[in-house]
Amino acid sequence: MSDYAIFFSWNRSIPGREQLSRGHFDEFVGWLTAQQQSGVIDSFIPVFLTPSGPNAVNGFFLILGDGQKLGAMQQSDEWMRHVVRAGFHLDGISFINGVTGDALMNQMSLWTENISA
Repeated sequence: MSDYAIFFSWNRSIPGREQLSRGHFDEFVGWLTAQQQSGVIDSFIPVFLTPSGPNAVNGFFLILGDGQKLGAMQQSDEWMRHVVRAGFHLDGISFINGVTGDALMNQMSLWTENISA
């Protein structure tokens, strides 16, 4: 079940490195597809947003899966290669872990307990 998520976002390609971004995008989609087929992740959604400013998020991948499997994936050499490569051609990259589903409800319960005190 997809109770955990990785939100991988970026602003834009670094000027002059657009072709690198295009090629890496295709490779990353292929790698994520292989991760999904092998059961490492449950699903992923690439999203392009309408450009809205110089420091905005203009695109992201939402990667969903089991928390332990996502954690192990993020520690893999393959993941780190993609992260390092992205840093060479993307401006404003960010990787944020999140929760959804039952894990979200668990965190909401913990939060609610603390605001009642």
